[in-house]
Amino acid sequence: MKGGSLRLRLLAGTLAWMLAAIALAGWGLRTLFQEHITRQFEEQLVLQLDHLSGAVDWQPGRGISVAHPAADGRMEQPLSGLYWQIDQLSARPGEPPRAAVARSRSLWDQQLTLPAAPGTVQGHSTLQLHDAQGHALLAVARTLRLPEDEAPPLRLVVAGDQQLLAEPLKSFTHMLLMALGMLALGLAAAVALQLQLALRPLKLLHQRLSQVRSGAAAQLGGRFPQELEPLVAEFNHVLAENADMVQRARTQAGNLAHAVHTPLTILANAAAQEGTPLARLVQEQVVLARRQVDWHLARARAAAAVRATGLRTPVLQPLRALLRTMTRLHDARDLSFEIAPQAQDLAFRGEPQDLYELLGNLIDNAGKWARTRVVVDVQRAAGELCITVDDDGPGIPEEQRQRMFERGVQLDERRPGSGLGLDIVRALADSYGGSVQALPSPLGGARLRLCLPAA
Repeated sequence: MKGGSLRLRLLAGTLAWMLAAIALAGWGLRTLFQEHITRQFEEQLVLQLDHLSGAVDWQPGRGISVAHPAADGRMEQPLSGLYWQIDQLSARPGEPPRAAVARSRSLWDQQLTLPAAPGTVQGHSTLQLHDAQGHALLAVARTLRLPEDEAPPLRLVVAGDQQLLAEPLKSFTHMLLMALGMLALGLAAAVALQLQLALRPLKLLHQRLSQVRSGAAAQLGGRFPQELEPLVAEFNHVLAENADMVQRARTQAGNLAHAVHTPLTILANAAAQEGTPLARLVQEQVVLARRQVDWHLARARAAAAVRATGLRTPVLQPLRALLRTMTRLHDARDLSFEIAPQAQDLAFRGEPQDLYELLGNLIDNAGKWARTRVVVDVQRAAGELCITVDDDGPGIPEEQRQRMFERGVQLDERRPGSGLGLDIVRALADSYGGSVQALPSPLGGARLRLCLPAA
């Protein structure tokens, strides 16, 4: 089960925290602005209250008079949302006050209903009121005592509709949302760019690993951030140990081959000097032992090469060398060994020795059956390296095309050979995850098609 994209996880987590932080900041800024304009509104009401306090007068017999009460023109506009009112308080405890002995023109035929408790004398008190239409009002109230002896205590109230705060708050909220939206887009773009730059070394690491896997490089090269350097160093160390392991395996295989072939050669030479039945038995067993040693050494070498990384062997150069060798080997028959004109310059993801072993056995087998000509082609098919060896010999019957790859099988005992070469080819191809098959050739003989992993 896949773990998902690291870029998407980091991006989603960062954007989630970023949006939460922006939303919290927006809520905080709006709350601070609302408190600020509310305080400013209250200060304006207090200024109106101070102006009203200075304009109130008391005349015996005439009662309360207000000279120039309105410092704001809205006080004269009916139901404008800005009001003032004066209540006459009773000097007797428990007696209700006379409400609205004087009021602003903006109240029209309404009056403000205030709680029974009087406002403060020296400062002011802040109240939450409602007008006749049910609108919420913010009010400041003050108790005023005039210097005249007969003047009753008065309660002065200045109130404003809180809807007057809604418009600036709405405008501020709109601009705040636009600013925070632009900020969120800018931060999102910055986060995406930062993730792109931060994850670029991983893409480079992937490219370097692909080069190692394809055989274009033996180790991870390039400069990486400090956080990835230990990983790169450890991986290169593993690659180096793997290469050493393969080299040791190949060396041990060579040593084993030398150690076994030497006594086998001595036994074969000794048996060749005798004509006894025991000598013939020894010769037969030496031949079988050599076949077994060659076959198992080839498989061991291929298995070691398959586990290695960074392998890349060009095909055309060893192919040309093999064709020159085969030309000299079959010089007595005057055979022509050719490379097809359309052959591509491809590379095999494996060891050079194994490529020589594979091509050598295939071309040598074609040379044994060809009449005049052997043609080798190299192409890429379905992502694999495919090598075809065609000859103009008698061909191979369809019922024998699979049997010819079995160990020790010779379709024609009159031909030289041990019947082991094609079996080694099949074993090596299987070890690399490839395949080999026999087909009819356009030249009239047989075609051996070998498919191997391409570098």
